[in-house]
Amino acid sequence: MQIADQTVASFHYTLTGDDGQVIDSSQGREPLTYMQGTGQIVPGLEKAMAGRVAGDQFKVQVAPAEGYGEHHPELMQELPREAFQGVEDIQPGMQFQGHGPQGVINVTVTKVDGEKVHIDGNHPLAGQTLHFDIEVTEVREASAEELAHGHVHGPGGHHH
Repeated sequence: MQIADQTVASFHYTLTGDDGQVIDSSQGREPLTYMQGTGQIVPGLEKAMAGRVAGDQFKVQVAPAEGYGEHHPELMQELPREAFQGVEDIQPGMQFQGHGPQGVINVTVTKVDGEKVHIDGNHPLAGQTLHFDIEVTEVREASAEELAHGHVHGPGGHHH
């Protein structure tokens, strides 16, 4: 069976950056399971998965626009330390949720400079080309319940 909209696919992956460093991998874990056509994985990878079958192994490069988006400098800000009430020790790499014009935004502290805290609202992988090494392990029809809920149930998916 080929991966197509409304099928459930499982795959092992290794994600690397342009420098060849591993960013994430399913090595030593269960494969990632998702429903094709529902936006559960980045668009460029979802496009590359279409038509694949169990046993396929391939590499794909996903440009930022088809991955986690371009890096937007306007999402980088400098805030006063008092904006982080209740947090005693603010360190680079810490993540917080804030509220922006479009709703909740996740931000990462990039630098602490005295009473100034620098944050970045971009996804940590924004602006990066994603290099995937993929092995498709299973493809099956989605169940009626999965289709109704819009996500995978059971092993590797959502459990109710």
